[in-house]
Amino acid sequence: MNNEKKSQNERREFLKASALVAGGVMMSGYSWAGVPTSSVDDTIKIALVGCGDRGTGAAFQALSTKFNIKLVAMADAFQDRLDSSYKAVSERFGAKVDVPKERQFVGFDAYKKAIALADVVLLVTPPGFRPTHFEEAVKQNKHVFMEKPVAVDSPGIRKVLAAAELAKQKKLNVVVGLQRRYQANYREVLKRIEDGAIGDVVSGQVYWNSGGVWVKDRQPNQTEMEYQMRNWYYFNWLCGDHIVEQHVHNIDIANWAKNAYPVSVQGTGSRAWRTGKRYGEIYDNHAVELKYADGSVIYSQCRHFEGTHNRVDETFQGTKGKVYLSANNSGILWDHQGKELYNHNRKGNANPYQVEHDELFEAISKSEYKFWDAERAAKSCFTAIIGRYATYSGEIIKWDDALKAENNLMPDVLAWDAKPKLLPDADGLYPIPTPGKTKVLI
Repeated sequence: MNNEKKSQNERREFLKASALVAGGVMMSGYSWAGVPTSSVDDTIKIALVGCGDRGTGAAFQALSTKFNIKLVAMADAFQDRLDSSYKAVSERFGAKVDVPKERQFVGFDAYKKAIALADVVLLVTPPGFRPTHFEEAVKQNKHVFMEKPVAVDSPGIRKVLAAAELAKQKKLNVVVGLQRRYQANYREVLKRIEDGAIGDVVSGQVYWNSGGVWVKDRQPNQTEMEYQMRNWYYFNWLCGDHIVEQHVHNIDIANWAKNAYPVSVQGTGSRAWRTGKRYGEIYDNHAVELKYADGSVIYSQCRHFEGTHNRVDETFQGTKGKVYLSANNSGILWDHQGKELYNHNRKGNANPYQVEHDELFEAISKSEYKFWDAERAAKSCFTAIIGRYATYSGEIIKWDDALKAENNLMPDVLAWDAKPKLLPDADGLYPIPTPGKTKVLI
């Protein structure tokens, strides 16, 4: 049997085996009714849930892998987002896109219909929806790529952790878009840290200081739900604040370097630059200290100020040396005498966004399993969420206390005429968290 034919057979068997394990043939407590509609040839069917720019990019990356993949379903809350995404992927990938109108789903419940039609789902909506969508994908026995962050509050994190455990039991692959985990310089440097090159990590500093991101103004005749959905970055039930949505990348590297998660977090933050009503409720700066069980502290800073010094990188100090890392492929280790121990070659490194998908579909094709992303991503996202709790309240927030909190940010009803929990006053201004007054653990 030639290698190509062997690979096709392995892929067919893996998809069928995944369905059988998840459906109940090899796992007690499940029935044949749970078996998904997996491909029985060598084609891997994917569904895209969330058709914005990042979702469209994720579809591009999945379809750019070397495997026989076909996009068969798409879902989004907004018709215009789905239309523009469909146009982009169709023009680029042609026959790899087979999504007729009857497999293009729009609305708050569209995700269920798209997930049902695929072997692998790409979950790329605003992060507030991620826990529910991930839970549904696992329930339907699908392999998953999902973007970070995976939740915005404590109940969401608990839901993701429960679904992650079920995915592990069902042997479903899950890859999360914390792409530094798939970037060569981070992998090489963190491997050396784990091997003891700089001794025990005793401190560190991680940063995402930049000029900020897009903002969308309110349009005539928009309901409050549509306005917040369109301008999702500035509302915590959708975004989690930029310490969660963006700075989670750097916080995840702190946890990776420590091979642990903090036991408590304290810090400060405010709205200093973005103060207008168009910026919703979130802060534009956070500075927090992550305290680990061994007493070490890693300092975390993120801000969105225009016209100021930008910095997006990570540094760590150990008992035997120090390290510098950044997303531009830098990765250097020194000992305490200043001798360079390792300097990563920045040339020719693969795009980590593409590597995420290459490795996901490689695992599927080889009948291998990658379950670990969901749990560790959830815990790093939760670290960032606790950071927001700390800056909003001015309190020291303990991990265990935060994990038990019931402060669910999601609206009670998801409909265009329904009201989110946070509403503007008569002047269009939203309530802003005030340290010393705001209560975050409910």
